[in-house]
Amino acid sequence: MNLSFGRVTTEVSSQQIKQVKKWIYQYLNIDEETSISLSQLQCKEADCPPIETVISVLTNPVQQFKIHKKIADIESTDISRLR
Repeated sequence: MNLSFGRVTTEVSSQQIKQVKKWIYQYLNIDEETSISLSQLQCKEADCPPIETVISVLTNPVQQFKIHKKIADIESTDISRLR
């Protein structure tokens, strides 16, 4: 299976990123000293969503979540469903 994942460059404001991270800290009850990484990835395989956002909570072990939307399209309800 040849998975072709790549970073996607789309317009997303720093304010949108801050809001999504705020929801992550809030809904997942994460200490604000813990780092969070957001990445948008593109999959070119037929059975993959075209763009997904990968959320990495940098704890030990790292927690990883995926939302099949661009960062700019994520809403608080998307984050609240990650539990």
